[in-house]
Amino acid sequence: MKTYNVVGLMSGTSLDGLDIAYCTFIFNRNKWQYSINCAETIKYDKQWQLKLKNASHFTAEKLLQSHSEYGIFLGKKVQAFIKKNNIKEIDIISSHGHTIFHQPAKGVTFQLGNGASIASVTGIKIVCDFRTLDVALNGQGAPLVPIGDRLLFSEYDFCLNLGGFSNISFENKSTRIAFDICPVNTVLNYLAEAKGKNFDKGGKIAQSGDINFTLLEILNKLEYYEKPPPKSLGREWVEQYFLPVINFHTISIEDKLATVTEHIARQISDVIKGSKRGGKILVTGGGANNSFLIAKLKEKLPLCNVVFPSETLVNFKEALVFAFLGVLRMEGKTNTLCSVTGATRDSSGGVIVEN
Repeated sequence: MKTYNVVGLMSGTSLDGLDIAYCTFIFNRNKWQYSINCAETIKYDKQWQLKLKNASHFTAEKLLQSHSEYGIFLGKKVQAFIKKNNIKEIDIISSHGHTIFHQPAKGVTFQLGNGASIASVTGIKIVCDFRTLDVALNGQGAPLVPIGDRLLFSEYDFCLNLGGFSNISFENKSTRIAFDICPVNTVLNYLAEAKGKNFDKGGKIAQSGDINFTLLEILNKLEYYEKPPPKSLGREWVEQYFLPVINFHTISIEDKLATVTEHIARQISDVIKGSKRGGKILVTGGGANNSFLIAKLKEKLPLCNVVFPSETLVNFKEALVFAFLGVLRMEGKTNTLCSVTGATRDSSGGVIVEN
């Protein structure tokens, strides 16, 4: 029996904050078990929100400087988290970082947050930079969560995450299939900002609007949706293809939110129906708290059992899984599946920073 105590760090594209989860993983009788012992989301202040939002436009020098600064920021937040929760045993800190560039077709992916800087502050072994090896192997570098879905959540037929983007993971004839479906909070939050809100709580603004079917049809016909997996989405795709369509239409923000919410629900339900399977769907991520979106999903998937786990797992599943990816990396075991990324082979990705 092996036991690992790990701090997992995750920062999503929706910029809602840094997720920190202190997790324990036990390998016993050829099966992994997990627990989230404590977890917290640390909201970004305006300065960090702007820096992370605009980092893709920085000069090379400023980007590298921010890489170190954000690593130090992460290290200090972990230190405070450890002290607050009186944590005594930590084997590794496993950090996703914050994605600034993700263009796998160009061989480019970059997650801000220098692992060496985190290690220098905390004095703890770091595992970071999980995506670059897969991209070097001609993969998408995403999604990475499916190995966690397979090994930790095998009782579910589908694992659906609703974060900055929606992504799904499921088994098909002993092969894990997973891919990004469509934008979610990345676009919903962008629209909510026009109403002076950081996000549309519960989808209430969207619920007050009407669906614009002309806009909906254009969104549903975006080329990405016709591509077979493996495939992944990033901020660049949203800015190049999605937002111009949204901004072209001179309808109310309420109607735009209603239309995009309908679009999200339709794209997700089409994928699940297209798999020709029903069953249990595990729903996690910040979008799981959008009751208007969830109601639309349930309406479109009457034969499925949409399952919401504990609030902790809803909010911290990605931090948990990235903690787990660090464990698999330390074990030298596969943590990235070529069946979902399109890489030339499975790999054990992640840079280990010894202290």
